[in-house]
Formats: sequence, structure tokens, C-alpha cells
Amino acid sequence: MAQRTEYDAVVVGSGPNGLAASITLAKAGCSVLLLESKETIGGGTRTMELTLPGFMHDVCSAIHPIGAASPVFRSLNLTNHELDWVYSPAALAHPLDDGTAITLERSINDTAESLGTDSRSYIKLMNPLVQNWERLVTDLLGPLRLPKNPIPFMNFSRNALRSVNSLARSHFKGERAQALIAGLGAHSLMTLDSRFSASFTLILGSLGHAVGWPLASGGSQKIADALASCLSALGGSIRTNQLIVSLDQLPRARILLFDVTPKQLTEITGPPLNEKHAKRLRAHRYGPGVFKVDWALSDPIPWKAGDCARAATVHIGGTFDEIADSEGAIGKGDLPDKPFVILAQQSLFDSTRAPVGKHTAWGYCHVPNGSTFDMTERIESQIERFAPGFLDCVLARNTMSPADLEEYNPNYLGGDIAGGVQNFGQIFVKPALRRRGPYSTGLKGLYLCSSSTPPGGGVHGMCGYHAALAALRQI
Repeated sequence: MAQRTEYDAVVVGSGPNGLAASITLAKAGCSVLLLESKETIGGGTRTMELTLPGFMHDVCSAIHPIGAASPVFRSLNLTNHELDWVYSPAALAHPLDDGTAITLERSINDTAESLGTDSRSYIKLMNPLVQNWERLVTDLLGPLRLPKNPIPFMNFSRNALRSVNSLARSHFKGERAQALIAGLGAHSLMTLDSRFSASFTLILGSLGHAVGWPLASGGSQKIADALASCLSALGGSIRTNQLIVSLDQLPRARILLFDVTPKQLTEITGPPLNEKHAKRLRAHRYGPGVFKVDWALSDPIPWKAGDCARAATVHIGGTFDEIADSEGAIGKGDLPDKPFVILAQQSLFDSTRAPVGKHTAWGYCHVPNGSTFDMTERIESQIERFAPGFLDCVLARNTMSPADLEEYNPNYLGGDIAGGVQNFGQIFVKPALRRRGPYSTGLKGLYLCSSSTPPGGGVHGMCGYHAALAALRQI
């Protein structure tokens, strides 16, 4: 049968945003074709045997608090498409050198108990966010606009626009609370004295209490598979092994959406994009890169702090000052001797990830964009610091440098897994100044739907959802 040559909409890129955009268009009655350059769909949500047979590793994203909270994911009833979330007893553990660990529990009060004299301050900071989470989430996970729930949004914004450093120092006096705040804020890929970095602390912290920090049973690939199943049920089509380097390759369509970063889009569109718009897209700034390691393990990680075994995610970096120094070095283009490491130990809670009795671990640190330095030894030294004997458990490892990550997913330019600097100006203000909105490109019918657009990075699909709505409004 000859392939169809005309659609209402064509979407390029099958990451969560491309899939969410495709589903949104299909639900609106559009005929949709989704194109993916690789053999499998998923973008940042793929799972593979990277080390040894039977050891299943999440290639990029691993833990999904924003995915569990995403309004678009929740509206799709993805459990009907074989996506099951797995929750560890504690969302997060943060070990310290005294042999204890701070834990982010579902209960705000239980978390606060471990923070000593800062317990009341923590409750005061988190309670309003968690109590209003259902009203906040729609305003937070979208483009800049008049909030539907202005009072909760303004209360959130008072602290969100600050730096992690300002938030931690003004609210907390003790080492434990400040370390917890630093680890959460370091997910921003910004230095801890950057304005707006506190928003990551507030969102990720409140998500730990409101919805948890789950992993996908069977691997992050299951998220993409569930979204693809949903799209197929709506009549959408998916083609893999379709590398798009020119608009001429695409079937005729009224709507084109690209789950790529701005620089890539200018390379694909070429001359049809006028120089003014091309210059604006080329000015998009990319952030730090990532150096990642996956391990096949003979045994669970032997943490000194037993509480670390209760959490699927572990922040490894010590005190606030140590984490600030690590992220600050990267901001200056340097490499930290003691990097802040985000580690996931999925197999403790999902037996599908490794052979019986064996385990997996997944971890990364931030590095300057495009760094070629091998951070394996420094990452493993940090883990060994809080889990003596870790190296004795390693059966095999797989490393991914910034160049490896970019080869795996061209959206990760220089190893930047977020699609660009995630500060307020780039994600919300500059795009909002575009005449046709933050997803427009200057070409009629052509839109960006990647994490380079609001609300930014993360596995949540909301960039694709809002881009698709923008396209539907303008056809």
C-alpha cells in the first residue's frame, strides 16, 4: 500500500513532547504523522541493556516526579496503556559525612522531623505549596500568562524567582535543611546563586510530598510506549528511521511541529525562515552538559546511612557549600573535584531491571557544555565516600560523555539534557515576546514543541501539549 502523502499535522521527534503534541492534535480530530530518526521512539525515555545482558538501564531520564504530576499525562489514563508508576518509601535521600541521611518523605512533617531546629521553617515553606498543588500545577506547567489561580501562584513566585542560595540562607540555619535545598536546586543546571534556581527546589520538593518521585515499572521506555499506544488508539501514525534534515522531506501538512532545539530547527528549515527569526533562534543559549554512568552491580549499594536504601533517588554532594562549589565551578567552565551526583537505584524497587539477586545504578554529574573529560573516577569516588565498598559491587559500567549523549539524542547539544539554559528569561520572557506566542517560529504553520519552550525541561509532555494547542488556535 502506498504511503499517505498528506496529513493535517506532521510532528518531528518522538520524545515525550512530540508524543504529547501528536496526541493533542489527534484528539482534536487531526490526521497525524509522527516521525522519529532512530529505530525506536522515546527521545529521553528509552531503556536499554547498556552493560550486561539482563541489566536494563534508563539511557537518560529515570525518575519522574513531574511526569506523575503532568496534567496531560494524567488526562490520558496511561495505566490503560501499561504504564505503572513505582514509588520508593522515601522520594529522596541525601547522605552526609556523619553517616546519616536527610530523606524527603511523602509527609511534610516526617521530612521536617529530620531537620532539627529548621523543622518549623520547612513546614511553613512547603505546606502552602502542597496544599495548593492541584491549583498551582496548571499555571506552573505552561507558558507565561495570567494565572488561573493568582493567589497561590503569586505566593509561589515570591520565593521561586530567588536563587537557591537566597532561599536556603533566609529560611534555614542548619546544615541538614540547607543541604536538602541545595540538592533539589542543583537540578536546575544553574549555579546556586542564579535567580530563578529556587523554583526547582520548590517544585521538586513539593512534588515529593504531593505526588512522590516515581520510576516507571520496566524502565522509562514504558512512558514512550504508553504514549505511542495512546496515539495509535486515536488513529495517529508513527514512522521510525526517518532522519529529517530538510522541510522538503516532509509530507504536505497544515501544521508542522518540531520536537528539536532552536539551533537544529534553523538547520532544517534553511532559507524559508527569514533572517530575523533565524537570528533569534540561533541566539538560544545552551546550558551545562552531563556526564553519565550506568552500573551493573552484584549487590545493592552499601550505604553508610541505611535510609538511603529507602529512596530510589540519592543526592550525593554533602553540604550546601560543597554543592554550591561544584555547580559554581561548572558555571565558570571548570570541572569540580567533588561533583554533585544525582543517582538512581531503580532495581531496589523494580525487579525487572536486573537478574535475580543483582542490581543496577544510574548516575550523572554536570560538566561544562561539550566537556571531553572522563568524570567516572570522580563520580565513583563521591559514591564510595558515602557507600564504602561500592566499587567492589561493580560488575560492569557504561559511560556517556556529552558527545555520546548528543549522538544518542541530537537535542542534547554539548550534553545539555534540558534543551537550553532553564532560566526565567530564556524559557518564559523571550519566547513570550514573539508575536504569535512562545511556540511560533516565524513560518506559518510551523512550531517548536521541545523542552526549549515553556515550561522547559522534564518528562511531562506539557511543551508539546501547549504547542499543539497554539497550532490548533492558528489554523
